[in-house]
Amino acid sequence: MAFTLKMAWKDSRASRGRLVLFSLSIVLGIAALVALGSLSVNLTSSIHDQAQSLLGADISISSRSLFSPGLEDKVKTLGAKVARGRTFTAMLVFPSQVGATRLVQVKAQEDQFPFYGEISTEPSGVVSVLKTQQAILLEQSLMTQYRLHIGDQVKLGKLTFTVAGVLKKIPGESLAASLLPPRVYIPYRLIEETGLSGKGSLVSYSMSLQLPQGVDPDKTVTELKAALPKERISFETVVSRQKQLGRVVDNVTAFLSLAGFISLILGSIGVASAVHVYITQKRATVALMRCLGARGTQSFGVYLVQGLALGLLGSLLGGLLGVIFQLLVPIAIKQVLPLDITFALSYSSLFRGIGAGCIISSLFTVMPLLTIRNISPLETIRTSSLNETNNSVSLDPYLLGVILLLTFSVLLFAITQTHSVALGLGFVGFLGLGFIGLYAVARFVQWITKKINIRSLPFVLRQGIANLYRPNNRTSLLLVSLGLGTFLTLTLFLTRTSLLRELSAGAEGASANLLFVDIQSDQIDDVSKLLEDRGAPLLRKAPIVSMKMTAVGHVPVDEITRTERKKRGGWALKWDYRTTYRSALTPSEHIIKGSFVGKVPENTQIIPISVEKSLVDDLGLNLGDAIDWDLQGVTLHTVVSSVRTVEWRRLETNFLVVFPEGVLESAPQFYVGAVRALSPEASGLLQRAVVEMYPNIAAIDLQMVQETLDNILSKIGYVVEFMALFTVATGLLVLACAVINGRYQRRREAVLLKTLGASIAQLRKIQATEYALLGVLAASVGCFFAFISSSVLAHTVFHTSSITTWWIYLIAIVSVAALTLITGRLSDKGLEKLSALEMLRSEQN
Repeated sequence: MAFTLKMAWKDSRASRGRLVLFSLSIVLGIAALVALGSLSVNLTSSIHDQAQSLLGADISISSRSLFSPGLEDKVKTLGAKVARGRTFTAMLVFPSQVGATRLVQVKAQEDQFPFYGEISTEPSGVVSVLKTQQAILLEQSLMTQYRLHIGDQVKLGKLTFTVAGVLKKIPGESLAASLLPPRVYIPYRLIEETGLSGKGSLVSYSMSLQLPQGVDPDKTVTELKAALPKERISFETVVSRQKQLGRVVDNVTAFLSLAGFISLILGSIGVASAVHVYITQKRATVALMRCLGARGTQSFGVYLVQGLALGLLGSLLGGLLGVIFQLLVPIAIKQVLPLDITFALSYSSLFRGIGAGCIISSLFTVMPLLTIRNISPLETIRTSSLNETNNSVSLDPYLLGVILLLTFSVLLFAITQTHSVALGLGFVGFLGLGFIGLYAVARFVQWITKKINIRSLPFVLRQGIANLYRPNNRTSLLLVSLGLGTFLTLTLFLTRTSLLRELSAGAEGASANLLFVDIQSDQIDDVSKLLEDRGAPLLRKAPIVSMKMTAVGHVPVDEITRTERKKRGGWALKWDYRTTYRSALTPSEHIIKGSFVGKVPENTQIIPISVEKSLVDDLGLNLGDAIDWDLQGVTLHTVVSSVRTVEWRRLETNFLVVFPEGVLESAPQFYVGAVRALSPEASGLLQRAVVEMYPNIAAIDLQMVQETLDNILSKIGYVVEFMALFTVATGLLVLACAVINGRYQRRREAVLLKTLGASIAQLRKIQATEYALLGVLAASVGCFFAFISSSVLAHTVFHTSSITTWWIYLIAIVSVAALTLITGRLSDKGLEKLSALEMLRSEQN
């Protein structure tokens, strides 16, 4: 061991600069991994805090009736702070406008609410006025529609209130609340005096709880449900509130896991290619050591120590760079990223990144080192060309063992990184397929270029093509390195693009924030024209047909409710369904089972329908199951042909059940229309214009809820984009390093051709031909694998549509080829001027 360490140190003296350069790839990879890990922890914490602000409390309890003494006693034992609230609908009267009234949703909370976040108003902080005055807050749509100003009077029940300001956002409201009439906010102490929440009123009661420090809200809710099984109450916690973001939080977490995995693998590939080049240069040194009596294992140990030191040094430097990056993030992106993230270093991410980097990069390093054991002392007297023409491959049990251990380590890292066995297996499977595919392509390119007849081509093209199969060629090394780099980097970029497209689906300007309901069939065309004339055309209109479920699987609903199945389909069996019909899916829907049928012939007896996943789960349905419906006395026989997921966070015309065209067109129906209003003032003007002309139409303003969701989703989008670009930049540097590391292999050839009379211009063209061919081939194969992997990831992991824009792949191929050419040219700069004597001297060093 002493000999091995001593020789490793002495042998590295002439190569320490190159060894440090070789560690650049793993440094960047570990830095990205640590930074991504810490950011993922910080982002998860920030999203939790945002959701906590949305809820306003640790636990929200609501009921349609007064809370029972049993629940009150249980809440007292928790030691929690409690803020009570009530919500009900009433008619708001506008005294300044004769006969003007509007159905509104009245909401009131005790003064200590919210415990987290704040009630957003305009002017800011005006909610404090309600503590001492008989004042009210109104939504902007009411202010605009009825031409109200701060200080005006409105009447609610027996009391007259002064308008104190505009209500923008109330913590604790659910998305369902946005589908009710416009909201108003009054002091909790004045509810009884209005005379509107007494006996016979439909009032919703709520309690918001702030638990003592360290008490788990979800565990508390579980205990309350178990202690009060018969109570008809609903609970909500921060975790359940986060689910309103749909798949977004899970998708972002999975994306950051993918980015971290790719960062480490890219860095390890860079190290492996660098060590391969380094060891090839050291073959003569190893052969000389064998002549002096060193065993093969001793020679292997010398360079293994260097390789392990390389991985350790790179991992430590990468961890340090990741920490620095974490410290610089607030300065670098605070102005760009409108998200209140507490940027704190995650020590678990730091140590995990360094540990994974050391282990995986070491295993990647060992693979090219195994050839050292078989170097013969005779190589000291053989020519380099003879040595390098021996490309025979024999089955090495040690190599097989290292490959298996490497596969297991990468798989274990992928599973722990993604917290999913399926995702880990998928990532590693695609990586293995990419490596095998690229190596097979490299071997095929060497074989085919050797077989084809290129004698008729110009000299520089013949030489450039011949370099792909000649001794000392870099085809396998560069094709695998460049191809894998392109494959992983482009996969991440395509996934990022797909995820950002989903995130932007809720962003400002992309989705509806105002719904018009109960538009009659003879009004829909006129309403469409009215809205279009006012600069807000209908983004989507959907016919709605009401019906009830009468049988599931040919078993009547009444019979099901009397059996054990009622535990699974309680609400679904009694629901008054608002269904629609259309020929295609909307952007907020994705088929996960079966196939969507958009149109059927008239008089179809068994109608194929598409059912939303939560309804399928609640009723225990499968594809092909029968459901019977009652449509105003007419029985419809249907069968489940597809199961959909619906992004309910996209406040659009979403439905649990969708029929195909050709069935419900003649049924009694009304329409709902979705509109995008550019501002609260524009929303109020649109509502007033439509309601004045068609009093039967109800307007539902989604502005506040949409803005809340847009705010969070846009912030998450900035994080995804920033970290994706950081990892992509790492991948590009790894690609450049792969080209730079091959500089030594062109020395001998450049000197030989120059000695034979080749000009400097010809040498440059030969190098350019080789680099262009390798770059295009590697990028093309990498793009092919990236297309497959990103498509599978989009559909199976992120449940989004894949990117099929072919110009992205074309740009990737051109970019990688250009990067290969430019980097190759810079790395080979000066080789064409190298003399034979200088080359020999450099090889001796």
